[in-house]
Amino acid sequence: MRKFVLSSLLLLGALLSQAQILQPVKWKFEVEKVSDTEALLKATASIDKGWHLYSQFIKMTEDQFGPEVTVFTFNKNPSIQFLGKVEEKGKLTEEITPLFDNILVRFFSDKVTFVQKVKVLAENAVVTGNVYYMVCDDKQCLPPDEKEFEFKLAGFSAAAAVGIDAGDAEIAVIEETADSSTVAQSISATVVQDPAAEPGGATGDGLLAIFIAGFLGGLIALLTPCVFPMIPLTVSFFTKQSGSRRAGVMKALGYGLSIILIYVTLGLTVTVFFGSDALNALASDIWFNLAFFVLLVVFGASFLGAFEITLPASWVNKMDEKSDKGGVLGIFFMAFTLALVSFSCTGPIIGTLLVDAATRGALLGPAVGMTGFSLALALPFTLFAIFPGWLKSLPKSGGWLNSVKVVLGFLELAFALKFLSNVDLAYHWGILDREVFLVLWISIFLMLGLYLIGIIKFSHDSPLPYLSVPRLMFAIAAFSFTFYLVPGLWGAPLKSVNAFLPPMATQDFDLSRGGGHAVITDLNKEPRKYADLLHCPHNLDCFFDLEEGLAYAKKVGKPVMIDFTGHSCVNCRKMEATVWADGEVLRRLRDDYVLISLYVDDKTPLPLEEQFVSKFSGKKIKTVGNLWSDYQASTFNINSQPYYVLMDHDRTLLVPPTAYDPSIPAYINFLDSGKEVFYQKAGR
Repeated sequence: MRKFVLSSLLLLGALLSQAQILQPVKWKFEVEKVSDTEALLKATASIDKGWHLYSQFIKMTEDQFGPEVTVFTFNKNPSIQFLGKVEEKGKLTEEITPLFDNILVRFFSDKVTFVQKVKVLAENAVVTGNVYYMVCDDKQCLPPDEKEFEFKLAGFSAAAAVGIDAGDAEIAVIEETADSSTVAQSISATVVQDPAAEPGGATGDGLLAIFIAGFLGGLIALLTPCVFPMIPLTVSFFTKQSGSRRAGVMKALGYGLSIILIYVTLGLTVTVFFGSDALNALASDIWFNLAFFVLLVVFGASFLGAFEITLPASWVNKMDEKSDKGGVLGIFFMAFTLALVSFSCTGPIIGTLLVDAATRGALLGPAVGMTGFSLALALPFTLFAIFPGWLKSLPKSGGWLNSVKVVLGFLELAFALKFLSNVDLAYHWGILDREVFLVLWISIFLMLGLYLIGIIKFSHDSPLPYLSVPRLMFAIAAFSFTFYLVPGLWGAPLKSVNAFLPPMATQDFDLSRGGGHAVITDLNKEPRKYADLLHCPHNLDCFFDLEEGLAYAKKVGKPVMIDFTGHSCVNCRKMEATVWADGEVLRRLRDDYVLISLYVDDKTPLPLEEQFVSKFSGKKIKTVGNLWSDYQASTFNINSQPYYVLMDHDRTLLVPPTAYDPSIPAYINFLDSGKEVFYQKAGR
């Protein structure tokens, strides 16, 4: 199907040349003379700002999904001989991204030149062919495109063929394939290069967010009773036992660097142990989500004082013995002893950070998160050793340290519910609908507020003779958040947290629609597939099956909007709660389009007669989610959500698809442009 779609999109580009289809790449083809018998064929791509063009050389296994690589196809020509392979010259970026199965993708920005060296075997030779390529920006990928080229080799002398000829070069042939909905396009023999993949790492805003979360986690860990009292004790040891201030500072620096080394090593170990494929699966796999739910509940109970998560005492004793050796190694083992002794407080924080980093899908996420965590943990020990006078400004240890642990325990319990919700939605258990989720959150944050003002106490708490100002401020925040959640029980949108809650459609009582779930507004009242399991936000009248939705769109004469979404997709909920909720957007979705929501992570089994093996991925398509995930990837070469596609009844794209973009004006323009093209084609 993919090759058929690619062919259709090429034709579509010509038909919709006036529909402002994006063309972010401009090609220039030229010949550079090396000698009388040799030439360089140069294809230079100028790439618009914010876009990138994929390299020829991206390694993938058969079961991995990745971007379309750039491919140069040369028509058979006895007048030239290929010397070597097509080379790339430009600023290459390498990135491991969850968008494409966590494979190492390689792409160019701004400008890249592809060079093929040839030997001229006949005078006035002409080399023809095409380049096949795909471009993406941070929000979307355009369908792959082709550009034909022609190189005129005038002014060269004919040379005798020497060495390899074109038939001896490394050749890749994309064979014709077909399945129930595709007709493939075969591509002729192509000279390609496949160098060994080089190591790389994920970059961008995702890793920055993980680093910041880790750093904040480290700051919180400092305020726990296992770590905070260690700061003055450790700093005093360095300053008193070192003989000089300079020696004390150097030891503190070594201590801080050792802390960073220990925790970064932990993050890298998680990455190596799980691997990129496992990390990418964490966000939607039932067993991982259930395991994380149980893990976070255990962490929460530990912080609340039910028990302590401790490491074997023998480990601590061994590290403590080695720390007495002195020198650099002794300082390292001092840091290791701190890590072991404080594990009962830092373990749940570290575990939560690693869970969060892993489910974001970034290969280096755990290591980056631990870098932020350890940096925040190490800074005070180093800074107070450099400026020991600052120790006087530290608050005294006391019962407030245990209060920090208890507050974290409540937050761990609230966070755990999100993982249980992901599984509940995907399998339609109906255990944790929106009201139940909200009731649990309201209870958790109400109890947190009562704890902060001293009404609720735990066994490890110290007496609270008075209410401090910071404690009062946190109590106000907890109560305010609790009261903010309450209207959600009657259908309030709760936009600020809606992305983390189960969808509004799971709510049984909603004053905004008079109670009950969304209903089908089709006058014929015909039942729709999966309508008993899936629901659309804002009481929109939508379909959950592609064929059914297309047939209805043809019947009523409206264009189609496909909404690729998911139960565990946070950005999907954000778009629905903010952009779709806007009156102008909602009116267009309701009146101008037939909406088809395709859930790519739904676990509803397909009937046996509808199950098949995908020709695109080679995987067994067994569930509704498998079906729509495979359709999105094979048709649009992208597997992230949300992803919005506007098409006519023949599945022809009206405008380029769009992804997550919280700009309401941009989304309105997207919808209006698609509608305009649809009616222009229909002659209306």
